[in-house]
Amino acid sequence: MAKEETLYGVGVGPGDPKLMTIRAGEVIRAADVLAYPVNGAGTSRARAIASALIPAGVTEMPIHIPMRSEREPARAAYDAAAQAISDHLKAGRSVAYLCVGDPLFYGSFMYLSARLKGAHKIEVIPGVASLSACAAQTLVPLAGRDDVLSVVPATLGEDELKSALAAADSMAIIKVGRHFAKVRAVLRALGLEGRATILESATGESERITTLDKFSDETIGEEGAHYFSTILVRRKELS
Repeated sequence: MAKEETLYGVGVGPGDPKLMTIRAGEVIRAADVLAYPVNGAGTSRARAIASALIPAGVTEMPIHIPMRSEREPARAAYDAAAQAISDHLKAGRSVAYLCVGDPLFYGSFMYLSARLKGAHKIEVIPGVASLSACAAQTLVPLAGRDDVLSVVPATLGEDELKSALAAADSMAIIKVGRHFAKVRAVLRALGLEGRATILESATGESERITTLDKFSDETIGEEGAHYFSTILVRRKELS
């Protein structure tokens, strides 16, 4: 059950609703207020994943977070959202914030929790992270024995990206989207394109898995690869 005056960061997993935890389901059903991030089109992947569990009549709080390289618009959005959530908590309501994957693994919940911790009780419900889902869907191990696993945001500059990828045994490249061409060029330059697998919308209805050297540029639009894309790379097979 959700407790009054508690903020929950609820990981709803990578896409398949069946990958949500029992605890996530309990909190979603019992919370007084459900908050979730929405994109520029006004849709929410987190809400869509949890939709079958959302009770009728619950108060919903869509939070518009600008997806831009400039940080100030997002900071302002988080400030406003944190104030609105705080008002609910002070009124004795429980609030569950839905987050794709895990709330504290590149999740937007971490920015709300940074603003509200100390003033309110917070509980995090871990979710299946995108990397675990991608590994499961491809049977590509993330790490074994003495492997160094690097989680690399594709938003890095080309030189930083090349340095990060050159230093790891196993790599998970996230936030690929419009940075696809740059990432592919770096992997090709490092001789790793043939050892890379790209997953789009892992475990979701539109999931697609392709080895990067077979990935057709014709499927890439002006905005790059699918927003929810991850590239897994291993330098060598486990033995």
